[in-house]
Amino acid sequence: MSGHSKWNNIKRKKEKTDGAKAAVFTRFAREIAVAVKEGGGMDPANNGKLRDVIAKAKASNVPNENIQRAIKKAGSEDKNNYEGIMYEGYGPSGVAVMVSTLTDSRNRTAANLRHYFDKYGASLGANGCVSYLFSHKGVLLVPAEGLDEEKLMEDCFDVGAEDFDLGEEYAEITTAPENLHTVREALEAKGYTFAQAEDQYIPSTTTTLSDPDDLKRMGQLLDALEEDEDVQDFWHNMENEEDLDR
Repeated sequence: MSGHSKWNNIKRKKEKTDGAKAAVFTRFAREIAVAVKEGGGMDPANNGKLRDVIAKAKASNVPNENIQRAIKKAGSEDKNNYEGIMYEGYGPSGVAVMVSTLTDSRNRTAANLRHYFDKYGASLGANGCVSYLFSHKGVLLVPAEGLDEEKLMEDCFDVGAEDFDLGEEYAEITTAPENLHTVREALEAKGYTFAQAEDQYIPSTTTTLSDPDDLKRMGQLLDALEEDEDVQDFWHNMENEEDLDR
């Protein structure tokens, strides 16, 4: 999952515990079920939502057999109705946290999140309590090796992206969230591949944690969110995530 740094997001995907990996598979199975139901069937060629979820799952190293199994189940067996709910709150020392969930039990999800926040020195808040500190964007990460900056700039603006930033490891491309699907497919047609292509909430301000207890509790909170199958994604505005006691 992610903080303000997309590089951290990539790193964390490579270091997931077994419990977190299992949760990832369940999350994508749910997203696939919703995409099949809302996007118009089991064929990704005719279902843009399903294509997006499949691309996102592959970028998260979900095996193709798991993806195909989830599509088949979504078309025949999965009768659950999943509801998307966003939660907002404060981590240790006021770190802003946003949590996106997809659940078939609102009561279970709310109780679990409240438990995590209370246990690790954090607190859930009302809708809007921290979302104003974030900008909602579509974010695409392209491996930087071999990229030509001028060509990348031309291609990005040609397909309607808002901005791009070429770093040492990745080129970060941003767009309006509603244009993420269009921009990704247009850049794929130009030959680009993605380490990530998904919605992000980018913080406008950041908070640095220095107290060892706060660092430990923040790490424990993020681990709990990572391993909860109802949690689809989460974002925070902690500046120094690399210092977490994990």
